Amino acid sequence: MTIKSVLLAFGMAALLLAAGSGHAQTQMLDQVVAIVDDDVVMASELRERVQGITQTLRSRGVEVPPEDVLIRETLDRLIIESIQLQIGNRVGARISDAQLNAAMERIAAQNQMSPEQFRVALEQEGQSYAEMREQIRREMIIQRVQSGNVNQRIQISEEEVDNFLTSPEGKKLSQPEYRVLHALLPISADAPEKEITEARAYLQQLLQRIRGGESFDQVISGNSGPYTFSGGDLGWRKLEDLPTLFSDIVPSLAVGTTSDPVRSPSGLHLVHVAEMKGGTQIVNQTKVRHILLRPSEIMTSEQAEAKIMALRERAEDGEDFGELAREHSEDIGSAAEGGDLGWTMTGQMVPEFDQAIANTETGEISDPVRTQFGWHILEILDRREQDMTQDAIRAQATDALRQRKYDEELDVWLRKIRDEAFVDIK
Repeated sequence: MTIKSVLLAFGMAALLLAAGSGHAQTQMLDQVVAIVDDDVVMASELRERVQGITQTLRSRGVEVPPEDVLIRETLDRLIIESIQLQIGNRVGARISDAQLNAAMERIAAQNQMSPEQFRVALEQEGQSYAEMREQIRREMIIQRVQSGNVNQRIQISEEEVDNFLTSPEGKKLSQPEYRVLHALLPISADAPEKEITEARAYLQQLLQRIRGGESFDQVISGNSGPYTFSGGDLGWRKLEDLPTLFSDIVPSLAVGTTSDPVRSPSGLHLVHVAEMKGGTQIVNQTKVRHILLRPSEIMTSEQAEAKIMALRERAEDGEDFGELAREHSEDIGSAAEGGDLGWTMTGQMVPEFDQAIANTETGEISDPVRTQFGWHILEILDRREQDMTQDAIRAQATDALRQRKYDEELDVWLRKIRDEAFVDIK
């Protein structure tokens, strides 16, 4: 079957009339439209995808391509998806129900609905919630397959990062971002001085409340005085993306603080910096070493806990913690180094380990702590504050370069697997 004959399969051709119980019964005949390695693409699957794309384009006011073009491009997309899903199946890529549930909850939240409300809304639109779940599962597998195959093709050198950081895009990347709230009390440019003075006095009253601890949002939105404010949340902005009036003020404000009233031709403004990210990043780091014992078939969790407690007592009695780690720790990555994990920061370890670090004084050995890996004791060697600004900027630059290369490499990889696959379009 050619692409042209596939077009017929979408229309009224694929309808069979069969006599039964004295009247005609109509059935849709499904057909294979493409063989893709060990999989097939069915006419019904192609038809449903085309219908879905057509509905989406029309709902967005986008012109729908000619039918033959739409079918050809959709079939090619299904072929590429099939190849990737087969790769995922061969390497054992799996999406658990918990991961899928979390994805569905995120989609519902993006639509400002609870999961149950989202399910009902889909069904009211004639869509199957179960089918959508399976489509999301397939998309997540494809994303995992793409990430695993494409990322290993990307190499980013230190020189590339250096060059990027000297470019206009790179310089902008290193600038801090601010989330700015703004309240404008409108006053005409030719307003009498008495009106301006009264408005300033009113704003000063509101400022006293804000600086006394009340929320900027609540004070402005709860305003019951003689003035009506405009403005609102400007969202996250780089300094150069803010209006000139604000870009001169914002750098002088600490997070959570509000400017004095600022006059402009449109009125009096209050500028509030709600949040900031980027800029100087000072983090607290802890130098720690640990001993890990993993429960197994020959050592229960209770036995591992008892043994780790005994090792803690030996260390407390003066035995060298590092030597005990080399002899007993089952953490392959750190045992040879005496259990040394280097300088760590909050969020780098699992939550239970982070909590144990926070609860243990410098120079002390923690009580036994249970994590998903087993039983630990840890020793806090030192603490420090570290300026991670340049590390964070370089990490951002690396991510930007990786994303730029990712899109290019993904296109190359998709063409490669398409060329290498056995594809027979009927």
